[in-house]
Amino acid sequence: MTVTTRRRTPAVALAAAAALALTLGACSSNSGSSTASRTAAAAPSEAAAPVTASDAPMSDQPFGTACAAVPKDGAGSFTGMAKDPVATAASNNPLLSTLVTAVKQAGLVDTLNSAQNITVFAPTNDAFDKIPKATLDAVLADKDKLAKLLTYHVVPQRLAPTDLTGAHKTLETGNLTVTGATPDFTVNNSAQVLCGNVRTANATVYIVDTVLMPAA
Repeated sequence: MTVTTRRRTPAVALAAAAALALTLGACSSNSGSSTASRTAAAAPSEAAAPVTASDAPMSDQPFGTACAAVPKDGAGSFTGMAKDPVATAASNNPLLSTLVTAVKQAGLVDTLNSAQNITVFAPTNDAFDKIPKATLDAVLADKDKLAKLLTYHVVPQRLAPTDLTGAHKTLETGNLTVTGATPDFTVNNSAQVLCGNVRTANATVYIVDTVLMPAA
């Protein structure tokens, strides 16, 4: 029996070693396959991640604290203003009624409505209230001075927020200068943009808190 046991032990050992090698190989193969499957399964999910509304660039949206005062619907809302040329759109916005009166007084309604791709810095009613009444009445009574004042608020090209900073020549022919970055812009070191990037059919509007004064 002792001789027989000695002869069979190497064979048994070799068989056991071979079985162990096959088992380890199979485990290694299955593990790699499982890892690859998990990686492949995860990839489509990551690639298909949707773009949400919050990912939309700010340059495509109105911005600023005063935007909350713009009507939510109707002709004076952002959607309504986008359908009309700028003078008509402004007439439907309760923040800009004094500006609209001045535009009519200067005979600029058709000029602004027929212009293409312009930028308008639109003073609010409160901005006009900052001007002493006697001074404002005198300007409103002088059509040429009023037209000069109002056309200084118009740049003959559409300016997106990303293009706003810098010096820009106006329809009045003078330059105005914008500093800052979205959402905090200042015009001529005096007027703050309260609600910007408001689209109309032919213009981009930046509502400001101060009337801009051209050089004398």
